Formats: sequence, C-alpha cells, structure tokens
Amino acid sequence: MKDFEYCAPKTLREAVALKAEKGEAARVLAGGTDLIVQLRGKRFTPDRVIDIKNIADANELSYSPRKGLIIGAGVPCWRVYNDAKIAELYPGLIDSAAIIGGIQVQGRATFGGNLCNSSPSADTIPSLMTHSAVCNLIGPNGKRKVPVVDFCTGPGRNVLEPGEILVSLQIPGVKKNTGAHYQRFIPRNEMDIAVVGVSSQVVLANRGKEFKEARIALAAVGPTPIFATAAGEALAGQAVSDEAIAAAAVAAQNVATPISDMRGPAEFRTHLVGVLVKRTLAGAIARARGKFVANAVQEAAG
Repeated sequence: MKDFEYCAPKTLREAVALKAEKGEAARVLAGGTDLIVQLRGKRFTPDRVIDIKNIADANELSYSPRKGLIIGAGVPCWRVYNDAKIAELYPGLIDSAAIIGGIQVQGRATFGGNLCNSSPSADTIPSLMTHSAVCNLIGPNGKRKVPVVDFCTGPGRNVLEPGEILVSLQIPGVKKNTGAHYQRFIPRNEMDIAVVGVSSQVVLANRGKEFKEARIALAAVGPTPIFATAAGEALAGQAVSDEAIAAAAVAAQNVATPISDMRGPAEFRTHLVGVLVKRTLAGAIARARGKFVANAVQEAAG
C-alpha cells in the first residue's frame, strides 16, 4: 500500500477544500470497507484519504413526515437497522442494510460508501432507487441534488465532479399502503456478492387489490444497477394478480444485460431476474397489506 496523508475534517467546508486541493489524488472514506481493500490491492493510490466520520452532516440519521428519511454518508448500516422507527417505515432498506457483509462490516459500511463505490452488484443501490432516494452533494461550486437512479455511470464510476462529496441521502416519507422488499441470490459458499439482486416497491389502492404505483430495480445484471422503468409502469393501474406480476418480471428481464462470469452464466442470471422480481413483488405486496415479512436482522434474532 502506498503511503498517503490521512485527514479527518470536522466540517464540510474543510472536507471539500481538502478534496479539491488534491483532485483525483484524494479519496473520501465513509466506512472504508471497500476503500481499504482497494488501497491494499493498489486499485487506487491516492495522496490523501479524507475521513468524513467526524462531520456532523455526514452522520445525520433522522426522519420526519415532511422531510422524510435522511441518511448521512457516514452513517453505518447498523445504526439504520437498529432504529425501530426506520425499520418499521422502510423495511425494504433494512433488507439491504442487513446483508452487507457480516456484523463487523456493518459496523463500518455505509449506504453512502456503497453508492459511491458504484459497483453494479451493490445491495443498497436498487433499494435506494425504488425508494426514490436523492443524493445531497457538495463541492467547490456549491450544493446540488442528484437522484440515485442517475448517479452511477459505469462500473465504479459515477457523477461526482472533482472535489465533490456525497453528504447524505434523502428519501421521501412513506405513502399509505406502501411496501418494499429486496432479495439477492448469492453462491454463499464462495462469495458474498450478488449474482442478481432485485428491489421492488409498490403502492396499492382499492383495498390492496390494485397497483397504484410500482418501482423495480436490479443489481448485477448490467454495467450499473438498473432502474427497470417499464417493469414498474407495467403494473400501474393493474389488478394485483399473478399475470400482472409475471408481465412485470418479463419486462425486467428485457432490460437486464448480464454477462457470464465466475458467478454464473448470463442466461441463468436473466432467469434469476424473473424469479426475484416475482418474489420481491410478493414481499412488497404483503408488506403493503400490513403483513409481516422478515428481514435478515429479524431472522437472525429468531
């Protein structure tokens, strides 16, 4: 590992200045669970690492009906899923937060870091997409907002400009009769990386018998996480039925562009998209109807 300067600023202004000064030679550390591995593997050889864990704005975790949910870029996963109110309102996010690595990793890993790492197989990004999350960014040119669906541009690449930092993620308040669910398929004996991941969110109407809205997003089947717009739109206004769900699954498969690699052949991954869309829609529908669907944390607790 190359020697680098470690900085732990206490304000956003200081962090932006430190990053802007070094440009591409500076990397931001939110949790470090990806970055430290990448430094050791010499994927990145920065002159400066900027730890944002001491910045108040990056550590905000709050909810209000008006502002919705705010998750600071430095907030570790365990804080999110241990917050009873957030777990109740956003179980689809908890599905993602609870399966990132083991308990030690969850003590450091963050939604913000997972997003900025911009891996096509990231577990949190599809859930952020289906929950309409927006990135709060700050840089030398000021603040701006970018929807998560527009954030990733390629494997390990995103829209962050030179000197720019992700401060937090903002997620709208939950509508009535809303449910969300995330699942992934992994070869657990080999690695903890998704072969395919799917997040679905639905808003039901007509006493839970009709889809008012739906959003579906996919992981590990393209160069970036995929927001399957057509799959969600195909459900809007339809009666909740196996036929409607099957049509949405096919629409999601049509936008998947998986490759064959050590985790599985492309054909298998396309098949899994259909399977997981059906399963996550079933889980989202159940939650929207007020039924209990366990996540990884609840299963571990018995």
